Amino acid sequence: MSTRGLLDALSHALSNSASQGAVQSCAATLHSILIADESSRPIIGSKRDILYTLLSIIGDKHALARSIKDALEALFGIALYQLNRASLVGLGAVPALVSLIVRDARKGIVEDATAVLAQIAGCEESEEAMRKAGGLKVLGDLLDKKTTASTRIRENAVAALLNLARCGGEQGRKEVREMGVKVMDVITEVGENGSPKGKAKAIELLKYVVDGNEYENQVRELRFKFNSINDFMDHSI
Repeated sequence: MSTRGLLDALSHALSNSASQGAVQSCAATLHSILIADESSRPIIGSKRDILYTLLSIIGDKHALARSIKDALEALFGIALYQLNRASLVGLGAVPALVSLIVRDARKGIVEDATAVLAQIAGCEESEEAMRKAGGLKVLGDLLDKKTTASTRIRENAVAALLNLARCGGEQGRKEVREMGVKVMDVITEVGENGSPKGKAKAIELLKYVVDGNEYENQVRELRFKFNSINDFMDHSI
């Protein structure tokens, strides 16, 4: 990161290279930097040309699966820094991700795309973008019992709904509640059988969804399955 011109060089290679391998290597390099050095996240996130090019890669229907996955991993690292999320929303990340989730069933892509979407959902600006892109319906479809979504996809969908409820306005929370009631069984399943983080997120989402209605006892029983209240809090975000 201290090398002069590094990010400009990576940006140039991302947007101008005819080699898919070079594009993949640049995106993977960005991801490695973002994960290894937290201080790089606001710096890379301020480079709109990099963000735009990464989003262009995931929007390219002819891109190789490896290129899309590398771009998604870089976008995930960028979205870990909260102030970058609004920039991504402004550049059209939400409709790009929602479209990718709907159209591309190649192995691992939906898992990675929903992980990025869950992170981006953690900002106020995401609510309207999700509404316009039909993102809430797509998340609900992923949590429908009739789908064959993986556990990771379902946990990411739960995390996205939870972030929308946390960061959105009253209308956004209302929409999350309405969708959550429709997929209550699968959210409950994540709360029972998911990863530790997945369980905690599902239980917190259920608290938003039930909000005093007839499912309140269901949430209480799930919380009781944690060994103690401290265990519950340890697994919370």
